[in-house]
Amino acid sequence: MFINGEWCQAESGKKFGVINPATGEGIGDVADGGQVEAERAIQAAHSAFGDWSSMTAYERSEILYKAYKLMSTRREEIARTMTVEQGKPLRAAMNEVKYGADFLLWYAEEAKRVYGETIPAPRGDQRFIVLHQPIGVVAAITPWNYPASMITRKVAPALAAGCTIVLKPAEATPLCAMEIFKILEEAGVPKGVANLVTGSDPKPIGEEFVTNPLVSKITFTGSTETGKLLARGAADQMKRVSLELGGHAPFLVLKDADPVFAAKGAVLVKYLNTGQACICPNRLFVHKSGVEAFTKEFVSRVIKMRAGNGLEQGINIGPLVSEKAIEKVERQVEDATSKGAELLCGGHRLMDDGLDRGYYYAPTVLSNVTSDMLIYREETFGPVAPIIAFDDDDDVLEMANDTHYGLAAYIYTQNLSAAMRTFEGLRFGIIGINDINPTGAAAPFGGQKESGLGREGGHEGIFEYLETKLGGFSV
Repeated sequence: MFINGEWCQAESGKKFGVINPATGEGIGDVADGGQVEAERAIQAAHSAFGDWSSMTAYERSEILYKAYKLMSTRREEIARTMTVEQGKPLRAAMNEVKYGADFLLWYAEEAKRVYGETIPAPRGDQRFIVLHQPIGVVAAITPWNYPASMITRKVAPALAAGCTIVLKPAEATPLCAMEIFKILEEAGVPKGVANLVTGSDPKPIGEEFVTNPLVSKITFTGSTETGKLLARGAADQMKRVSLELGGHAPFLVLKDADPVFAAKGAVLVKYLNTGQACICPNRLFVHKSGVEAFTKEFVSRVIKMRAGNGLEQGINIGPLVSEKAIEKVERQVEDATSKGAELLCGGHRLMDDGLDRGYYYAPTVLSNVTSDMLIYREETFGPVAPIIAFDDDDDVLEMANDTHYGLAAYIYTQNLSAAMRTFEGLRFGIIGINDINPTGAAAPFGGQKESGLGREGGHEGIFEYLETKLGGFSV
């Protein structure tokens, strides 16, 4: 762990193992921290806050820019660690490291753009001035599916704003977090400003984050269930929270769309990170006039995908994160087929050619999916694509919005009016219109409804870590 500028073990001396999901083999042991280490880290962050927050924005910017350059230089090294630890193909890992470094660069710039304002007052002898100041100590919890970029997406704006931070990475992927904190240390982040607490059991660390009065804000990316628990706990002390939670993205192929073109995009985003991304489409709604052509093109591409260890050339599909993830996918596929869905390809665990040592599931396509099936309602987080035919473009908007989630959605159409109407009508925070990658460090990322609170990225992201202060001067 990295606490108050020093690398350290858990006070108990305990460690836990990290497993390569592609092979089932252990790849290292890391410190197994808990409440004691979380408390120490929070105290260190609290002690460092005064000096860090009083530094100029230009000084903080310079440190973040150094971190950006270091992360960019070590792109392949970090990507290889990610592939071994998380399982995604090396090319995808390389892309993620670049995406993660972009947040360091973006917020190195945004640090210098936290502007205040003056407001006309109702009295001649009065002046109003507004300042934005750092909120304080931030507790951050990040997921395993994007183990580098989800860290910088929180750490970069927090540090740019002048906050100090304590990070708990996912227990499945602590090695990527360690690599990033080595970069922060080398870039010159002062002692106590950025702290890393690793642990096999997130509960005691999360409880310390929630109950410790020195923590001013909690930022979390993960399941909706856990996000709700953190929000409830944070409410007792009115801590600020930002939550990026689950998704159940619809992919709409409207009547006028080119179904073959749409299918090419749908395959790329559906099987992104083996379907283990919160923005992966979970329901593919295709107008009945184009569903046959869409399905043919979609399946033809899926059956060519190659599963395996992400360090090998030509791999499209990596492993799922765990045995539990395999079981969830199997349950959804079995439920759908038992209720009338047609299995077009896949539908089974991959066991040949040594894949039985890891957590591999064949890329799968289902048709004739209906609203009474689990996969229609539950987030899958796996390589299963359910295709749903619809009759009317107006009706599909209601079908797409029929979910408690509201993170991402996709529209394919060649009609500008239809694109705008659907864009405005979808109750989701991120919409790709003929675009399967509507994300970037400069763009706000976040959801509506039970997909979360707040935004990460863009100029909105830094304001999640700032308080607004009004000064009324009598002159």
